[in-house]
Amino acid sequence: SMRQCSQYVSEASHQMEGYGYYTLPMGTEYRGSLWDGMFHGHGELRRPTGGAYRALWERGLPTQGKYTFTDGLEFELEKWLYCDGYDRRFYTEITSGFKPPGIAQLTNLDPPKIIPKGCYDCGDGFYNPKTRIVVDYKRKFLRNADDDEHEWILRTCRKAWDLTAEEQPKPSDSLS
Repeated sequence: SMRQCSQYVSEASHQMEGYGYYTLPMGTEYRGSLWDGMFHGHGELRRPTGGAYRALWERGLPTQGKYTFTDGLEFELEKWLYCDGYDRRFYTEITSGFKPPGIAQLTNLDPPKIIPKGCYDCGDGFYNPKTRIVVDYKRKFLRNADDDEHEWILRTCRKAWDLTAEEQPKPSDSLS
């Protein structure tokens, strides 16, 4: 059975006061100021798969903050232009440029992760539609997908058995 627990580390005291590190059961870590057991002051939530939310917290709630994805892309609530329908480039294509003609870039990460057979790459890990479980890229459990997420993943995410034109088997000359 999987044991889930939180862990708190601080030099100050055993109470959740002052500056410390707090690791949530699924691996997300908070680093920052705490007061009366709550996030309070400057602090950052770091996801185990990458990405972080830096914020000014007041009694456990963020009053202002910014999320930065693993690749450095910062989320903008007001003027979000990334992948808006007019510009469909990956962030790495925006920062590093396009590949030469004829060479496809399938994901923001290039080369893309190899997806286990029968699974989908859903952005923060791999999804198995038979078990309806999402695991991170190191194969650690992340979550069970509900019906909405299941349908979204099947409709939009890259499958293990997708092959690019370069990877398709070539017709044999002996057949012609």
